[in-house]
Amino acid sequence: MKRILAYLKPYTRFMTFTLTVKVFATLIELALPYILKHIIDNVIRPVADIPNPDVKAKVTEICIWAVIMIVCAGLGVLGSVWANRMAAKFARNVAEDVRSDLFRRTMTLSPAQTDHFTVPSLESRLTTDTYNIHNFINTMQRMGVRAPILLIGGLAITATLDGALTLVMIAILPFLFIAVYSLTAKGLPLYTKVQKAVDGMIRVVREDAQGIRVIKALTKQDYEYRRYDAVNKSLCDIERKTSSIMSSSNPVMNFFMNLGLVCVVFVGAYRVNGGMSEPGNIIAFIQYFTLISMAMTSITRIFVIWSKASASAVRIAEVLDTEEGLPVSSSSDYPTRAGERGIVFDKVNFAYNNTKDILHDISFELKSGQKLGIIGATGSGKTTLTALLMRFYDVSSGAIRIDGRDLRTIPEDELHSMFGVAMQHDFIVADTIKENIRFGRDISDEQIARAAKIAQAAPFIEAYEDGYDHPLDAKGANVSGGQKQRLLIARAVAGQPKILILDDSSSALDYKTDAELRKAISTELGDTTTVIVAQRVSSVMSCDLILVIDEGRIIGAGDHEKLMQTCSVYSEISKSQMGGAILE
Repeated sequence: MKRILAYLKPYTRFMTFTLTVKVFATLIELALPYILKHIIDNVIRPVADIPNPDVKAKVTEICIWAVIMIVCAGLGVLGSVWANRMAAKFARNVAEDVRSDLFRRTMTLSPAQTDHFTVPSLESRLTTDTYNIHNFINTMQRMGVRAPILLIGGLAITATLDGALTLVMIAILPFLFIAVYSLTAKGLPLYTKVQKAVDGMIRVVREDAQGIRVIKALTKQDYEYRRYDAVNKSLCDIERKTSSIMSSSNPVMNFFMNLGLVCVVFVGAYRVNGGMSEPGNIIAFIQYFTLISMAMTSITRIFVIWSKASASAVRIAEVLDTEEGLPVSSSSDYPTRAGERGIVFDKVNFAYNNTKDILHDISFELKSGQKLGIIGATGSGKTTLTALLMRFYDVSSGAIRIDGRDLRTIPEDELHSMFGVAMQHDFIVADTIKENIRFGRDISDEQIARAAKIAQAAPFIEAYEDGYDHPLDAKGANVSGGQKQRLLIARAVAGQPKILILDDSSSALDYKTDAELRKAISTELGDTTTVIVAQRVSSVMSCDLILVIDEGRIIGAGDHEKLMQTCSVYSEISKSQMGGAILE
């Protein structure tokens, strides 16, 4: 929680002023029962002891005190309403800061760190957990000040009225605190389990939302219903257990408070009958006891909210305090190779989470401006190779260099600015075609049009009445698969990258469009180093260097003609797809 409370510091003055108003309003509320006691004991009751009282004067005095009570009540209400509004604004601003930093940190996590937290868990932390923090800060300003003042102030005032009755109330408080502490101690770890269960449910919902077409195509709705019911039931079970424990706080509180109230009435009636106390004291005591009861109920609620917020704060802090996943190393650790140009993989081995190697002894050189084709069976490690090139992960051993510089010595912004990337399962946002290609970069409309022409997307874009201003649905739901891929390729080339990576990004294109795309890239992006990952031989056959990957190893390397003669796997793939012919 300390990590989250640090966000309050910039708002110290605002918070102090808001709390001052809240304290003032609460003190006025605390004075109302005492004013009522004064009216009963010192204004109304003496009338009965005076033979010929001045009724008119007494009525006037009563009215004056009534007006004082109304004014005090009004000031208390206005102060509380204003303070609560300011507290809501303050809590909203702090929660916004937490969400912004959490989102920013989430965006800078390395892929390995993202894999560790999982995307559903990060989504839950950005939504449910930040809401719990917001609710805690808001509640603490509204109740965290008012409740202690009512509790301590009520006890202090009642002690001046009747010590015996005060002792009756004090005798009840230890039972209340023990009950609250016991319930909170049990509730905190349960709320952590609840959030983990929410993560699991979000994961299933996210998977089903993304795969809804496949689910319908295979008529597996019933299977997914059962899968969702399983995680939903798990969440309900842990929530039921948590609620059964935490919801018992209010009944326990009410029991002890009502027991204390009965004791106060009983003892108070005995003392008034014996002339040891005044009737006004008993009425004031009942009102103060009600205020103290409300304060204790509020404190109980605060403990419940605190339990949720503490569990959420730990989860948020885990992300915020995560160390940089891929720190930049010094060039003294990995010296620059002077005179080396292009991309070099030098005996690269890699394993996810340092387990079994996915890539084994990968070595090759690609000169600047050349084209690299990577082909192989599904799961052979093709995409992993491009992920290492962009330094989404660090190699387990060996080195990857660009123009002689080890990737581990290049700052992230500088490294990633070199690349333009289009992946098979990339995403389209709900915006215009123009903004999807621009993607927040400083790219002119002329550059966008040029990129669309290179990507063979210009014909279908210009066929729209509104052209590049045509709106796209989320995930590109209102365009075909081939059109979506061409838009993604246009986005990749729009920034005029030094290195262009096309990871199975033309799989939905017909052979003619694919050939025209490759020809346009060669003509318009001649100085760009291009890496093409594909299943089609036709997509890579014109590359200067083609790597055939099988189970993380290079089993063939060379141009198309060489591989047709030296690599049986490549030759078989080529013949099965197009009879070994060279088609352009």
